[in-house]
Amino acid sequence: MASPIPRSSSIATTSRTPLRPSKVTIDDSCQTEADNTQEQEKQKRKLSQKQKTLSLCQSSIVGHLSPWPTYTSGQTILHNRKPCSDNCWKRAGSWRQQPLGITKPRYLEQLENYLRKELLLLDLSTDSAQELRLQPYREIFDFFIEDFKTYKPLLSSIKNAYEVMLAHQREKIRALEPLKAKLVTVNEECNERILAMRAEERSEISLLKKEKMNLLKLVDKKNEEKISLQSEVTKLRKNLAEEYLRYLSERDARKILIADLNELRYQREDMSLAQSPGVWGEDPVKLTLALKMTRQDLARTQMELNTMKANFGDVVPRRDFEMQEKTNKDLQEQLDSLRDDYEEVRKEHEILLQLHMSTVKERDQFYSELQEIQRTSTPRPNWTKCESVVAGGPDRWHMLAEGKNSDQLVDVLLEEIGEMLLQEKDFFPGLGYAESVPPFLRVDGIVENKKPTKKDVVNLLKDAWKERLAEEQKEKFSDFFFSFLERRFGPADAMAWAYTVFENIKLFHSNEIMSHFYAILMEKMSESVYVKHKETISQLLKEMTNVDSQNEGLLTMEQFSTVLRSIFSFKKEEKIQELMEAAGWQASSNVDWLSYQPLFTEDEEGQVTPFVRMLWEQYVEEKDEYLQELKQDLGLELHEKVTLPKVREALMTIDPSLDKQTLNSYLSQAFQLPLTELPEESEEKEEDIMIKLQTVLERLQMIDIRRRGPREQEPTS
Repeated sequence: MASPIPRSSSIATTSRTPLRPSKVTIDDSCQTEADNTQEQEKQKRKLSQKQKTLSLCQSSIVGHLSPWPTYTSGQTILHNRKPCSDNCWKRAGSWRQQPLGITKPRYLEQLENYLRKELLLLDLSTDSAQELRLQPYREIFDFFIEDFKTYKPLLSSIKNAYEVMLAHQREKIRALEPLKAKLVTVNEECNERILAMRAEERSEISLLKKEKMNLLKLVDKKNEEKISLQSEVTKLRKNLAEEYLRYLSERDARKILIADLNELRYQREDMSLAQSPGVWGEDPVKLTLALKMTRQDLARTQMELNTMKANFGDVVPRRDFEMQEKTNKDLQEQLDSLRDDYEEVRKEHEILLQLHMSTVKERDQFYSELQEIQRTSTPRPNWTKCESVVAGGPDRWHMLAEGKNSDQLVDVLLEEIGEMLLQEKDFFPGLGYAESVPPFLRVDGIVENKKPTKKDVVNLLKDAWKERLAEEQKEKFSDFFFSFLERRFGPADAMAWAYTVFENIKLFHSNEIMSHFYAILMEKMSESVYVKHKETISQLLKEMTNVDSQNEGLLTMEQFSTVLRSIFSFKKEEKIQELMEAAGWQASSNVDWLSYQPLFTEDEEGQVTPFVRMLWEQYVEEKDEYLQELKQDLGLELHEKVTLPKVREALMTIDPSLDKQTLNSYLSQAFQLPLTELPEESEEKEEDIMIKLQTVLERLQMIDIRRRGPREQEPTS
């Protein structure tokens, strides 16, 4: 009988064969799990072929496991004999009787030697060194599986479990590698944004400093102009005093000159009388009488002269008076003009001082805000990155982002993300039958997600509104909604559609019809608000159509503004201007005609135009202002209580044009009383129902409340 082949020689001759496919498998780690399984099956077939030559030795090993203890630490029972020799069966019975000082089984030594050789032959310099290092251990484990037939199913399941886990870990590592590169890229982008923001902030600070210096120079210039004007006024006053003194001196000199002229005339007359030869020949009596009469005339004339001097000593000639009056008037006008200019300059100076102070405060405030923003804020997002993420590409993103600020863009992005998540969800969890759950959502278990498109939901809501407006007997809106779904989809699918529609309208806040429907369904807004809003839009379109006599769909800007002012007679001018700008008119443009029909259209997803959106925003803003006026007129804090008579009086004060029916409807909503139980004005008492002011304002916020006329009645002529 030929001696059996030693276990070590069989392993040595066959150990190289399974190694090659295993290396290929490790190097080609990106292949699928199916390829790995096929390679493992090939290795198993090859191992089974090799093991046929070792059947004799295997049969000896399968039936009798070596009792070599694990605690001998390198010592085995077999005395350096081959594990598959002829004496295997003979020695099997005596294993338990061998002393503990003997060596380990040769089969174990051969496996360890084989493992060491395979590990030495591996190339550990490659990236897949760990995979290569695992292959010899995998082959050793395969030998064990094939040798120990009894434990083969358990060992195979253990090996398969580890192989599946290793494949799973490889896939996870492969998936995480791009995230690492992306994290580095995002970190670099954030650092670049921070540097850009700091540079921008430094440029803004330098601009503010330059503006401050310019304002300081302007203030200095105005101060210099003020000082020069004051000096000019002082100079004019001095010139006026000098001119007045000169005219007084001229008046006195004129009086002296007249007296001198009269004296010279008298002397000339005396000299002419003395030199006349005919005078000496006349009668002395006659001359004496003439002299006496002349002296009397002189005395009378002197008396008259003294009287005139006394009466008209301070009188100047009319011509001089008129000239002086004209000069004085011109100077007075100049003085008034200078005073006006000075007053304007003074006011401008005060305004500039106030502006300077406010600018300094704003600068300090902006600086503190800048410091706070630098400390807490994140870089401004680059919204263009959303173009490649949002369904529909850049065109749809531009349509969604048109006219929206960053806060609104965040809402739009959240809606898009929520829509994708909503489409991935197959079921909704039921909310149960609690009192806080709306009646149309009360169900246990799970509810199917019907996954309609946004367009389908909008069309469904429009159909619901058509039926609601056509109803004669109005039931509660939530009950109507569920009844509508039952009629539309049947009782079996009504609850599923209720959950589906509710989740959609709760998500899309920027869609007008969805947000309004959600607010009415959750009793946050009265349906009369939505109905009145639609009636206002229809009335506006009708008026524009009536003005368009040619039926061309075009209106001039003057006609458009006239229609707006006729429909919204209580809107301020800036509100009318906002509506015109939302319609597409700009003050700097030369466009004279406006196509008004596209202003009232909706897209397939229910999105309205900026003009209709501006109408709604102005309505909400005007309602808030109206309620704020009511709060101010009452003069109470939100936590204080108010009575019905005080609310009635305050409403009539801020809006005297309110008719009795509208006023009663407001009071009925505010105090939750039927119209028939409202007390008359003459029956009201101070001890009436008292409700917190905050509750009154919240209830009035739900209904269609708006101003009916000016705050104070204009006097009629």
